Amino acid sequence: MAHLSDIEIAQQTKMEPIVKVAERLGLQEDDIELYGKYKAKISFDAWDKIKDREDGNLILVTAITPTPAGEGKTTTSVGLAQALAKIGKKSCVALREPSLGPVFGIKGGAAGGGYSQVVPMEDINVHFTGDFHAVTSAHNLLAALLDNSVQQGNPLNIDTRRIVLKRVMDMNDRSLRKVVIGLGGKADGVPREDGFDITVASEVMAILCLSSGIEDLKERLAKIIVAYTYDNKPVTAGDLEAHGAMAMLLKDAVKPNLVQTIEHVPALIHGGPFANIAHGCNSITATKFGLKLADYFVTEAGFAADLGAEKFLDIKCRIAGLKPNAVVIVASIRALKMHGGAAKEDLGKINMEVLQAGIPNLEKHVENIISFGLPAVVAINVFPTDTPEELELITAKCAKLGVPVLKSNVWEKGGEGGIELAEAVVEACSKENSFHYLYDARMTPKEKINTIATRIYGAEAVDYTEKAIKDLQQIHDMGKDELLVCMAKTQASLSDDPSKKGRPSNFNVTVREVRLSAGAGFIIPITGSIMTMPGLPKRPSACSIDVDAKGRVSGLF
Repeated sequence: MAHLSDIEIAQQTKMEPIVKVAERLGLQEDDIELYGKYKAKISFDAWDKIKDREDGNLILVTAITPTPAGEGKTTTSVGLAQALAKIGKKSCVALREPSLGPVFGIKGGAAGGGYSQVVPMEDINVHFTGDFHAVTSAHNLLAALLDNSVQQGNPLNIDTRRIVLKRVMDMNDRSLRKVVIGLGGKADGVPREDGFDITVASEVMAILCLSSGIEDLKERLAKIIVAYTYDNKPVTAGDLEAHGAMAMLLKDAVKPNLVQTIEHVPALIHGGPFANIAHGCNSITATKFGLKLADYFVTEAGFAADLGAEKFLDIKCRIAGLKPNAVVIVASIRALKMHGGAAKEDLGKINMEVLQAGIPNLEKHVENIISFGLPAVVAINVFPTDTPEELELITAKCAKLGVPVLKSNVWEKGGEGGIELAEAVVEACSKENSFHYLYDARMTPKEKINTIATRIYGAEAVDYTEKAIKDLQQIHDMGKDELLVCMAKTQASLSDDPSKKGRPSNFNVTVREVRLSAGAGFIIPITGSIMTMPGLPKRPSACSIDVDAKGRVSGLF
């Protein structure tokens, strides 16, 4: 019998009014702002009512290095929250908002899968409550004010060759990576080279997710460096007097969004920075609300433990003062076989040697989490082709690291398929842990970069291009050495070479340049070839999406 598609499952779900979902968290109708029947934002007034409550348990979900075989991190996050509710725990899940670029590109929707989804799935994947549009508008307002300042006599002495702010849009469009603006005549602006990034790569998005409220948001926005003067001084959004208007555009976007899972467990979906470019976590505000409202709060970080999880722990937790209680690392036997060298068409075949060769990738991610002083639980996202022998091999390998391995069948069975995993996570949360950051912020940027590259990626050393060395010198001259480090690296490998699968060894990481995100509070070392404006594939997902006369969507994941 053919399985229903994710969107068909979502459309068959009878959703509860969001007011009722809010009540499960102890929120009243006055505490939320309705966006129709099934979506809402949580008011900041609600924070005053709950801010003195004790925090619940913070559970981070991460994964092994992603492969085309699929790992199921978001699905596991949703399923785990549902399973925790099944065993009588007051739970909540927090996810990032999907970007339209991947939705219409290769990845498709990003709301979980099977019977572990957040709903209304179509709304969440497309437009939602307008947060991404607000980020796009705020960012492009800044870009417009910057070019207008240059046009109107250039009072800030901006060197147009050193404008570092690009424009953004929430779509994959490679033809906009490099453009020339200001053509036409004197009244049409000053001609210069420009380009577009995707909205989720915007520093404004990172700031939205790292801000604790509107005042903090404004302060961070004011620090965004947009260009440099002819005498090498930074020009900020504050210098352009842009931050107040930008914050106004973001005043609603900064409030967390409340929806529900298929099993009516409350879900907070807010913010969505890329994890291979930015810090890849949902917002601090959503996380802080969730910890006050639930006893077990599940959240995820983008891609694997070398990217999203490291940034969650070193950046987000440090800025917000968070202390996780447990970490779930998601893997699948199919994905581990790919790391062992198996072709995609052979993943359903039993091959213990290939699996053995792929397990070191999982072991490295487990070691990474343990290095932060946190208890880890491995969740194996099960497929029909998996065998007991294969699972036993993984269990035995992880046992040597003191980490339990549980099957997760939440895609097929929802919360019921994750009960054993939920029980293991509750047990992990009950243990004392020694959580600590990987590096001291007072270390030099090179020391911080080296620490991440050698301890988390497994690199031998870090090489720097001449441009990267100049960038670091400028950061030093500006007094920004104590900023945190947000590594930009391929998600396809522990190394900076996407072709190296499994657990690479004997490699160096090369830093090509270092960008400064002063508002977000970190520097971004760029390694390998990182696209801040992705392109579309030969046949984009958009070509399979449609809507009928009654507004019913098809083909969306």
